[in-house]
Amino acid sequence: MINSNGIRVLICEDDYLVSQMVGTLLTKSGYTVVGEAANGLEGVDLAAKLNPDVILMDLDMPEMNGIEATQAIIAQQPRPIVVLTAYETSELLQQASAAGAGAYLVKPSNRQEIERAITIAMARFNDMMALRRLNHELEEALAQVKQLSGLLPICAGCKKIRDDNGYWQQVEVYIRNHSEADFSHGLCPDCAKKLYPTIFKD
Repeated sequence: MINSNGIRVLICEDDYLVSQMVGTLLTKSGYTVVGEAANGLEGVDLAAKLNPDVILMDLDMPEMNGIEATQAIIAQQPRPIVVLTAYETSELLQQASAAGAGAYLVKPSNRQEIERAITIAMARFNDMMALRRLNHELEEALAQVKQLSGLLPICAGCKKIRDDNGYWQQVEVYIRNHSEADFSHGLCPDCAKKLYPTIFKD
């Protein structure tokens, strides 16, 4: 189990008694309850304002249900989310997982079940964010590769490259503009002999 000290929790639950019971169990386990929302819209708003470390999200709420609220939070400001449900159905759990929830609890829950669900949700959230960062890095790398792919019209005489707008550019200028490469200039042996025949002799 993770160390619960310092972990800030937002409870989204429309049943006041259930919310109070969950809050009491969280406090006894060392968590800090930073807010309580009575509906999905309020939950989304408090998630943005309070910036909790984890959210316990009831699924059946007015204004906006837990699935919709989870989707909104993951899209706006991703956080580990544990869904609370009175009915454990595979279809419902699949919907919650697809929305971005990392774990679930069947009400009523005890302290050990809550701690375990929070641990799982936070671990899965970290994995999800790491995967997102990796995908972003791969997309950036692929974009760089694509910049210089395909056929490039090049002059057989001066070796200039024609860009997409029909303008001819020096090859080093074109590559510099379409990649992260830069150039340092020098002379190859053949050119050195042509340009400075008296200095570079066979």
